[in-house]
Amino acid sequence: MIDIYGIKNCDTMKKAFRWLDEQQIEYRFHDYKKEDLEETQAKLWVEEFGWESVINKRGTTWRKLDDSIKKAMSNDQAINIMIAQPSIIKRPILSKNGTTILGFTPVDYANNLL
Repeated sequence: MIDIYGIKNCDTMKKAFRWLDEQQIEYRFHDYKKEDLEETQAKLWVEEFGWESVINKRGTTWRKLDDSIKKAMSNDQAINIMIAQPSIIKRPILSKNGTTILGFTPVDYANNLL
């Protein structure tokens, strides 16, 4: 089963959902706004991609952080912020059989899911 993590109203999430639906690929959606993010999951993503890739630095949640927090960001601090403010996580994150895809591009999805 494919797990896809994100926020339902995100435009990039909508593109990913549309692509998956068009390919008739079943998935399970984990909405950060309705379900808590487990610390173990956040740690796995940070270990695999680094906090710099997992944190959405273009979003308003990042921009609202105090500059001192941004400058002192570490893996542990990023994980804590991801759990407290999941809107800061880049979207979507897709997981299938140990393969994790960060973000959405049709090419990446096709190469890994078809």
